[in-house]
Formats: sequence, structure tokens, C-alpha cells
Amino acid sequence: MASPTIFVIIGGGLAGAKAVEALRDSGFDGRLVLFADEEQLPYERPPLSKEYLAGKKSLTDFTVQNADWYRDHNVDLRLGSRVSSLNPAEHTVAPPDGATEKYEKLLLATGSASRRPPIPGSDAGAVHYLRTYDDAVALNAVLTEGSSLAVVGAGWIGLEVAAAARQRGVDVTVVETAKQPLAAALGETVGEVFANLHRDHGVDLRLEAQVEEITTTDGHATGLKMRDGSTVAADAVLVAVGAKPNVELAEQAGLSMGDGGVLVDASLRTSDPDIYAVGDIAAAEHPLFGGRIRTEHWANALKQPAVAAAGMLGRPGEYAELPYFFTDQYDLGMEYVGHAPSFERVVFRGDVAGREFVAFWLDGDNRVLAGMNVNIWDVLDDVKVLIRSRTPVDPDKLADPQSPLADLVG
Repeated sequence: MASPTIFVIIGGGLAGAKAVEALRDSGFDGRLVLFADEEQLPYERPPLSKEYLAGKKSLTDFTVQNADWYRDHNVDLRLGSRVSSLNPAEHTVAPPDGATEKYEKLLLATGSASRRPPIPGSDAGAVHYLRTYDDAVALNAVLTEGSSLAVVGAGWIGLEVAAAARQRGVDVTVVETAKQPLAAALGETVGEVFANLHRDHGVDLRLEAQVEEITTTDGHATGLKMRDGSTVAADAVLVAVGAKPNVELAEQAGLSMGDGGVLVDASLRTSDPDIYAVGDIAAAEHPLFGGRIRTEHWANALKQPAVAAAGMLGRPGEYAELPYFFTDQYDLGMEYVGHAPSFERVVFRGDVAGREFVAFWLDGDNRVLAGMNVNIWDVLDDVKVLIRSRTPVDPDKLADPQSPLADLVG
């Protein structure tokens, strides 16, 4: 009898879980091995900084599948098992126990780790990072009413934690090197909306501020010392300055790298025809934008695995979804769709001060590159049509709530 086909997935997050789901749903009946670094069953990460810290969800609420599902679908799930090496020539991976595992097709879904800047004191007690469930448990324990938290970095994680902390009665200071929060993701104009939001909710937001060191007493963080000589006293510190894609295995294997990740085509195949990559690490060719896009967004982890699974099974597939992410902070709910690493202008439609509006990022030809709906929930599909059309729009009509978005596509 022929040996069974063996597919291996490395990465126990949402992307890894969705990959094994897609393979089984597509009729793959060979051996399926999923390696997960953490001891927990694969889970979604966005709730860690949102609903979990707000006390609205527990781990089981955002666990992708329960243990019975993996057993019933004959998935060899290796929890707490970090793959230490990958040998494409031999088609093998090596887990910690030293026993190699052969594969015919391999999917890398290794995700990201928190960036750890070389700030003195960053390894002290009460200094937190947020990437895993264990991180969230530790952070959750210190967000007690009347305590104080210093957050280094005003990106998505930093601001979401700040919002959760304020709603729990914690005094929060956020320090950021840029002129506005989220400037790298949204630009300064839209970043100001989030600056006002957090200040309105009592956050001490310090912009264009450089951290000199995390101050400590007896190995325990006591706050921040800033480069201008000012200080921030805090019972705990969260360092939230971005993520670093886990590409070590891909680099070791000699896969083509670039754009901050693993280079893959639109089918999510790497330079090795038997290896695919999805999620945070995948710098993927995008058929609409005519270049590569690597984003650390939940939507990629959710949707890319089905395309990669098709490729692993020898079927055609192309990932053409628009980048998408969302956030919930205080009474502000937002969805962002599109891709605007550079843009000419931002057009607002609606009540910006009242935080009920849509923002559009336009290029020099007045084509919509991206859109963000804030507390307005019936426009996302129209925004997607505008982006995909690649058609110049009239900025004045775009800004006019009385002009239907559907009528702006030529």
C-alpha cells in the first residue's frame, strides 16, 4: 500500500486552525499535523486586547475549535511544540523532542512576536508585552481600579489596552514618539481623532515623547524616565511598539524573503513549491494593487488559509481580499478596508467631532485607496466597490453624506 500523504502546518494560531479546517473541508484525508507553540488550543488574538481585558469574553469564547474537533477530524495536534528546524531538501521538520516529521506539503503560519526595543529596564518585573493568552492573563491581573499603567506606544494594541484599562478605573499614561497616535497606519489627520478620543476619556497622552528608560526598584518597574527629563510613575508598564514576524524557520530554509516577510505569490506559495505561507509572515502578491502586501491583520489569518489549502491540494487559488481590520475603543467602533501606505489626502464624510463618520484615503488622481467607517455600519460594501473600481471620484461628492457612495463609481 502507498504511504499516506502528510501535510504539516506550523503555527497554532487562527491561521493554523483555519488551515486544517480548510484541508479537511476540501476532502483531504491524509495525515495532518499541526504544531502549536503554546499549550492552549488555537485561538484568535484580537480579543486579548479587547473583550478579554474588558471582562466580556474568556478563552473558550475565542478558541477556534475544541479538542474534540481535532480528534474527530484526525488532526495530530502538537501543543507546546515549537519546531526548531525545517529542511526543505529532506522535506522534514524537527520538533523539540528531536524526532523529525516528514511532509509532502508544508504551511508556515508562524505569526508574530512582540517587538522588544532595547530600553533599559525592559526586562524588569511588571513590564508587560501582549501577544499571547498568557501575556493577557498577566496583564489582566494588574489592571485593578486605582492602579496606574504606563503604555509605551500608541498603536492598536497600546490604545486598545489603554481603553480597557481606563474603563476599569486605571490611571493611564500613553507615550508615543510620533506626532499622533496610529500615524503609521492612518496618517496624522485621522490619528488626531484617536488622540482626542483617549484624552476625552482621561488618558494622559504624551506625543513626540522618547523613553529613556523604564525605572525600577528592586527589579520591579516603577514607571518611565523620558528623554526630556520628565517621568511617569506607574505600577505596571506595557511595551506595545509593534510586532516582529516569526520568519526564522523560513530564513533557515532559504526561502525568498522581502517586504518584511516571506515572499509568496497570489496563491500564497513560497519560492519552494511545496511550502506555503499565510498570515503575518506572508508578503503576498496582490492582483488589485500590483505589488506585495504584508499586513498583520486578523482577516488574513482568517481567510488566507483556504487559498493556501487549495494550492497544497493542487487546485487553483488566488488571494484577492482587500486588507481589513477593526478596533473597538470606548464608544468608538471602526472598520478599515484597503491599502494606503502613501496617499495624497484624506476626505471625511459625516460628523468627525461626534465620531460618526467615514474617512477616505485618496491618491493624487482622486482614486480611493482605503476607507474607514466609524460608528457607521452600512457602508463597508460600498467602500470596497470604490476601492476596487480604481475610478477617480469627486472629493466634494465623496464628502457629502447626501451623495450616495454607489453613485460615485463611474
